[in-house]
Amino acid sequence: MIKINIVLNKDSGVPLYLQVKKQIMDLIRNGSLRVGTKMPTERELSENLKVSRNTVSSAYKELEKEGVLKSYQGRGTFVAEEARPWKAKNIKDKIIKFVDLGLEEAMETGMSTEEFLDIVSNRVQEKQEAMKKITAVYIECNIEQARMFSKELSDSINMNVIPLTLADLEEMDSNIVNIIEKSQVIIATFNHVNEVNKLISGFNKEILGVAINPDLETIVKIARYPGDTKFGFLCISEEFMFKIKGALETAGLANIDIVYSNTYDEKEIIKIIDNSDVIIVSPGRYNEIKKLNYKNKDIIKFLYSLDDGSVKALKSKILDVSYLE
Repeated sequence: MIKINIVLNKDSGVPLYLQVKKQIMDLIRNGSLRVGTKMPTERELSENLKVSRNTVSSAYKELEKEGVLKSYQGRGTFVAEEARPWKAKNIKDKIIKFVDLGLEEAMETGMSTEEFLDIVSNRVQEKQEAMKKITAVYIECNIEQARMFSKELSDSINMNVIPLTLADLEEMDSNIVNIIEKSQVIIATFNHVNEVNKLISGFNKEILGVAINPDLETIVKIARYPGDTKFGFLCISEEFMFKIKGALETAGLANIDIVYSNTYDEKEIIKIIDNSDVIIVSPGRYNEIKKLNYKNKDIIKFLYSLDDGSVKALKSKILDVSYLE
């Protein structure tokens, strides 16, 4: 059974099931629980935490409802998605309340509304200027996706983002060391946070995670093939393989005939290609599989895009005083 580090405070006044839920989400965000991880059963976790099974059941049900966990009959409960900290719902109302509180405080001290507006405007400008001076590193398993997401983040957050791959971190030459040392922010997709953390453990850098969503065009391409099409899927990590299974299931394609693998054995790869009508690959495997595709079968890159809500959460985190001041 996987060991989950959850500490409950029974005197805090916060319902225990909410404490369990929040701490599970925190463990997913920081990479301790990765996509595809099998969770303890409700009974196992309740015994470990010394709480009622009802408490764990309520937490699991809420996380399933939000798409963070997924239960499979006879197999158990798994981490199905990154826990997304940003909730757009009612966010405008929350911000208005903060503005109202600030304005009330300002007016109580005799400040005019014009002075208050100047303070807010100047502060926003200061933060925007500070953001432009930040250098961030975005790390992915393949350079194509790293470049694509780096540009997307640069445009969205208005800062310099340098793309690197996991292979760059494994080699760790002097140029890579220099880039990491000079960066203020390290960013990776949630399913790579744990790996990146190990590879740069000596740099004392916090790693921020972002969520990614399956590209709709990729799903549509797969769905257009006839129902009797045989697919072969090849990727790098088990986490990515689990994500693709979930993405296809969510898209209503759970019943397609598909073989999943992250093997690097050339004979096994060729066997999968021979037995498939269409090959689906993660971007990091594309060039390698293309060379082995001697029968020129259709190859589809399974692409992802950055989750908009996750990017907003990242921007909020980077605005934190620890990075800018």
